[in-house]
Amino acid sequence: MCNGCVQKEYPDRGNTCLENGSYLMNYIGCANCHQRDFVLISNKATEDDDGEELVTYDHVCKNCDHIVARHEYTFSVVDDYQEYTMLCMLCGKAEDSISVLPDDPRQTAPLF
Repeated sequence: MCNGCVQKEYPDRGNTCLENGSYLMNYIGCANCHQRDFVLISNKATEDDDGEELVTYDHVCKNCDHIVARHEYTFSVVDDYQEYTMLCMLCGKAEDSISVLPDDPRQTAPLF
């Protein structure tokens, strides 16, 4: 992973968790070849372990195959919620939790 290729290491992305793709707004350009071109995805792997899905891949420079960052995304179901996390030097860090129920119990207002 290369901190010379990104504007900010691990920016806070709130609840935006990317399973694939790249956050190009944080990409300065390749520190190796000094080109600012597309970032490709390589070495993508998906593991499923006890109900938790883990997706990993590398962001690489299109021109010189320099590894810009390693991306990790997880998905799991805990109780009545879908849990998502993302950790990547380029794309940032984020967490999200969404209810599998039609109405999220955390969002309902008390009646009295």
